[in-house]
Formats: sequence, C-alpha cells, structure tokens
Amino acid sequence: MTTSDGSDAFYGGIPVFRGFGSLMDPALYAPLPDDWTVGVADIVESTKAIAAQRYKAVNMAGAAVIAAVTNALEGREFPFVFGGDGASFAVSAGDLGRAREALAATATWVGEDLDLVMRVALVPVTAVRAQGLDIRLARFGPSPNLSYAMFSGGGLGWAEAAMKRGEFAVPAAPSGTLPDLTGLSCRFEEIPSARGLILSALVVPAQGADPRAFRTVIEDVIDLVEQSPDAGRPVPSGGPPLKWPPSGNEYEVRAMRGGSRFKRRALVLATTLFAYVVMRFGISVGGFVPNTYVRQVVENSDFRKYDDGLRMILDCTPELARALTQRLARAASDGIVRYGLHRQDAAMMTCFTLSALRSDHMHFIDGARGGYASAATALKATAA
Repeated sequence: MTTSDGSDAFYGGIPVFRGFGSLMDPALYAPLPDDWTVGVADIVESTKAIAAQRYKAVNMAGAAVIAAVTNALEGREFPFVFGGDGASFAVSAGDLGRAREALAATATWVGEDLDLVMRVALVPVTAVRAQGLDIRLARFGPSPNLSYAMFSGGGLGWAEAAMKRGEFAVPAAPSGTLPDLTGLSCRFEEIPSARGLILSALVVPAQGADPRAFRTVIEDVIDLVEQSPDAGRPVPSGGPPLKWPPSGNEYEVRAMRGGSRFKRRALVLATTLFAYVVMRFGISVGGFVPNTYVRQVVENSDFRKYDDGLRMILDCTPELARALTQRLARAASDGIVRYGLHRQDAAMMTCFTLSALRSDHMHFIDGARGGYASAATALKATAA
C-alpha cells in the first residue's frame, strides 16, 4: 500500500538482505531522505524498574511505541528497532503528525497504566546531519515473512543522547489519552536457556575507532555466533512455553481500550483461554494452523539487530560466552569497541500480532533478568 505522499516508496524500495553475516556491508544501507524524522523513546531509570522485577512492564512499554505508531499509520511498514526499555523509528514528513500523536499518547499510557516514566522525542534528520552524522537504513529478513530495520551512520545514537538531554521532546498527551495498542500482547511465558545461559550483548564503536577495524570485530562476533546451534536463537523450535492464564495477562488488559477494567479482564481471560486450547491441542480454526504460527513465531523473532551498534539476545553455552567475551575484551583494549554483556537464565518475548492469519507477526526478544538495559549499564561503566 502506498500513501498519497509516497511515504512508502523509500523504505519499500530498500532490498531485503537475508544473511546476517553481511550486516556490516555499507552497500546495504541507504540514507534517510532529508525530510524524514527520527522518533526515539526510552524509560527513565529503567534500572530501578528492573531492580524491582518490573522488566516485563519495561518491555511492554518499549513495544508499545512500535504498536502505537504502526496502528497510527494503519499498519503500513516503517523502519523501527526495539531496544528493550525503549524503541526508535523513522517516519516520512507525511506521517509525522500521526507519529507525534501516537508517541504522546503512549508516553501518557506508560505513565498512567504501567507506572513508568517514558521520555519521547522527534528529531529531524537535518538536525542529525548538521552534526556531521547520518542515519542510514537496511532491511534484514530473519524469515521470508517480514523484515526488520537496521540503522547505521551514528545518527540514531546521537538522537537518543539528545533526547536524554531534553532536546526535541514531545510532551505527553493529556491525562486519560490512550494510544491504539491493538495487537500488542505477551501471552508466552519466559523462555529458559537450553544451552547454559541467555547472554544480552551490546557492542558499539569506541570513540575515534577505525570503521574498518570495528566492522572486522562485528563480523568476528557474528562468525562466532553463527557456529553455535541455530545461531544462538533463544526461541526453541517448538516455540516459547504457554500456560493459562498467561503471566503477562494483566498487561494485555491494560493495553485494551473501552469498557471497565473488570470487563476487559474477563474478555482477555476468555480470549487467552481459547487461544491456549487451540495452541495446546493443535486445533486448526478458520485458516489458523497452530504449527504454522509457532514456526513463524520462531522465525520472526528479533533476537539480533543493529542500530549504530550490535544487539543480541543469545542462548549460548558457557564456552561461546567466554569466546565472545575474550574477543570483545581484546577489541576494547585496542580502542575499537565498547561493549556490555549481561548473563541471565531466561529470555522473554513481547508480541505484536495484527492478525494471527498473517505471517508478518512480530516478536520482540529481550533477556528476562535485565536484558538490554542491564547490558547498557555494563557498557556505560566502560566509558572513561
């Protein structure tokens, strides 16, 4: 689908690449048009929320940004990246107004329904380029079903830092404003490690690092991971665990519009019970085939990505974790990278499914005991 202002032409025109090992090939990336805007959002003091064991709420908040903007744009494709305790995206000039409203409403909902503080900002691409940086996009297809955006050029990191300084801020919407979060859910349970541990990894270039040396390190890291079973994917082939009622049930209730909290909770309980029975016993209903859906859940999970740095949630052996740590430590001592690692025993998934009959449902992966946010804390500790 193309809007009247042709806003889909740019992103839709970027070819999808399949092999994650070619991630650092600059030829895959196209610069954002000058009239586009970058949206950034994160949870303030997410480490405190994690310490209070509220990481599912933190993840739900980050995924809500993507759900709200997607629904505001009527389901059309746009580039975004899920960051665990936040999200980033880019929109054309024609979509900016709707994206702004969705961001403002999401910030209000996160504060009032999740009891978290979300800061949001919209940064013009021209402001990024005025800093001598760029924002370039590639599209990685983890499966034939969909693609996720990859960001390079240093501009996204600068936009996030500007947001944290209070620049380009989008004020929260008036109290009671609800974003459209249709399709946002978290019905799967935590995914325990099958190989030893779940490793959250963030790797960014050190200040002044040679881009070619940084590319080599990232490619070495990916090569190490590719040699592990299923490239370290934390989602097992049979899909994540299911139970009823889901432990994330209340978050789905809060994401719904309309009716009292009691009525919404009853509806979610009934809906999730039906879904549980269908999935548990493999019952095909109206074109929905549980085995096909589970296979797509596994294939569509975003457990590795790039947004001015490499992000991965890996189910890996202690030996692989050691090998990755040694390679990254050596690169850090050479002044090429800064990195943060966080070890835990399980991963978690937050889902965005506009229709269970479509194959492009999205599944955002993070660590279940701190994940990306804890890895970012470890990374910040390396800054000197």
